[in-house]
Amino acid sequence: MLGCLYGQAIGDALGLGSEFMSKDEVKKNYPNGLKNYDQIIQDAHRRRWAKGAWTDDTDMMLCILNGYDNEAFNLHRVASNFKDWFNGTPMGIGNHTYKVLCMADYVEQPEMCSKLWWELSRQQSAANGALMRTSVVGLAQTNIEVQAEAICKLTHYDPRCVGSCVIASSIIHNLVWYNNELSYEDIKNIAQRYDERILEWVDAAYNSSEISMLNLDETYSIGYTLRTLSAALWCYWHSTSFKNGLFSVVNEGGDADTNGAIACAILGARFGYSSLPSYYINNLYKQMEYHQTITSFVNLILNEKA
Repeated sequence: MLGCLYGQAIGDALGLGSEFMSKDEVKKNYPNGLKNYDQIIQDAHRRRWAKGAWTDDTDMMLCILNGYDNEAFNLHRVASNFKDWFNGTPMGIGNHTYKVLCMADYVEQPEMCSKLWWELSRQQSAANGALMRTSVVGLAQTNIEVQAEAICKLTHYDPRCVGSCVIASSIIHNLVWYNNELSYEDIKNIAQRYDERILEWVDAAYNSSEISMLNLDETYSIGYTLRTLSAALWCYWHSTSFKNGLFSVVNEGGDADTNGAIACAILGARFGYSSLPSYYINNLYKQMEYHQTITSFVNLILNEKA
């Protein structure tokens, strides 16, 4: 569990260094590859965060984590946590999430607000803002699909978003609790229950020998939930270590912090906490505070199991 939650924050924090860059821009800014927090350039976008700080992806994951109560995530509490975070200083918040959370009656009717904005988009909005935060849902012991669906729909109603969250949460759940890797067929079966459009992105991740074949820096759809899902699945199937997957995904540019957050949450669950190089843990911004928060959550889960 710690591997998953640290993986989330590490992928997010290092991915910030190449977020919104094309792959050519990544190579220009990081000629030897983006590998460490200290390398992150301090341009107008990135200088708002300390080096080694995570972004909204992990902020929102923590909102979900802090909504855990009595063996499940309390949807009202999670929605309230989202709103409280939104009313603070939510740096990096996505456009779709912003529109949903700014509604006055969001806490009372979050799913209605989510569905409204999806319908206003002519049912086209399928951003990755729910997928980026879903890792923690997979750490619960029961009803993973139901909980992943419900938490996704607090802001993202599109079935492509819901399916993406269920796939990622299910992968993590099976790795952490059963030491079982969901197969290609397992994942395709989940995808088919939500939206046929997910299948081609699953296939692309499975069949691509290089992550560059996924075009993660494609200009007009870097924030598409299925593009981010494909990045995470590519790492799941093709990475030989946590570090290998981390470097692969963040050096592709695009929505690199979000791609890194969910991909590295999965990699942390797959390879385990001991596989994470200590540099990336110890040099996270506010690492001690983060450690205390996530270990309290993990201990709560383990005590329930006992």
